[in-house]
Amino acid sequence: MKIEDIWLEYRAALKRFLHSKISNETDVEDLLQDILIKTHHNLNAVKTQKSVKSWLFQIANNTIIDYYRKNGRVQITNIEDPILFEEPQENKVDLSNCISPFINALPDEHASLLTAIDINNQSQKQYAEQLGVSYSTLKSRVQKSRGLLKQVFDDCCHFKIDKFGNVYDYDVKTKNYDRCK
Repeated sequence: MKIEDIWLEYRAALKRFLHSKISNETDVEDLLQDILIKTHHNLNAVKTQKSVKSWLFQIANNTIIDYYRKNGRVQITNIEDPILFEEPQENKVDLSNCISPFINALPDEHASLLTAIDINNQSQKQYAEQLGVSYSTLKSRVQKSRGLLKQVFDDCCHFKIDKFGNVYDYDVKTKNYDRCK
């Protein structure tokens, strides 16, 4: 495990986590630097590659607690709470590009439906009118298509989901599954 590889993989997520708890950009950058230094000094304490992420976020959590103590503003932060942040618009576009191959693996009628509704953000009412079907019929089709898409994802990966239903991590079930790459 090299510090450069770890930092390259987790820096952006750590920064988003810090931003979710601290609004001042300068403080976030300072804390990120502190986390890097702590990571460098204590990397030998990590037993396995799988524990790196939780270890890093525990360092970040402790660094945030120290920051608030130092500044006289105690804010209890729990690393097990979901890390909530708004994804920048370009990340949403990137994610939709990742989802498209999974959608395209569905039968055409389901793929075109999900592409219109979930990727292109077309309203379900408008799409129902375009297809000449009732709104309730279209809603049923959307739910069925999303269920099929979920099955494609479940065949590929095991997702870790927070109490709000948001994915915060995943493990690929099989390395040979073409859509997972």
